Amino acid sequence: MSLLDAAREVREAAYAPYSRFKVGAAVRGRSGEVYRGCNVENVAYPEGTCAEAGAIAAMVAAGETELIEVAVIADSPEPVPPCGGCRQKLAEFGRAETPVLLATTEGATIATTIGELLPGRFEAAHMGAGGA
Repeated sequence: MSLLDAAREVREAAYAPYSRFKVGAAVRGRSGEVYRGCNVENVAYPEGTCAEAGAIAAMVAAGETELIEVAVIADSPEPVPPCGGCRQKLAEFGRAETPVLLATTEGATIATTIGELLPGRFEAAHMGAGGA
């Protein structure tokens, strides 16, 4: 199964009763394992969880901390990029050159990278002495 197919499949499990905007994401860890996430809304906006954050959380829960590929899919007229917070989360676990495929359920795609999505990202080095 391709990374995009994994994102497409998990999108169906999204819990989006308020926006009706289902999003699926899949990330491939350094090991080659695929981790999936879908958006999970909450009536107390904005307390939901984005699909990208869910996929990253699944990866970290499995013991991996580096992603090498990302796919995100939504039912929208154009491919939907990750929100700002998810861009920073992707940057935390991926490199600037890490490929990101954004897609619609109708087949439109945009290929980009984490670095193109988040130029000038905030890094541990900005905190002095390499971070924590």
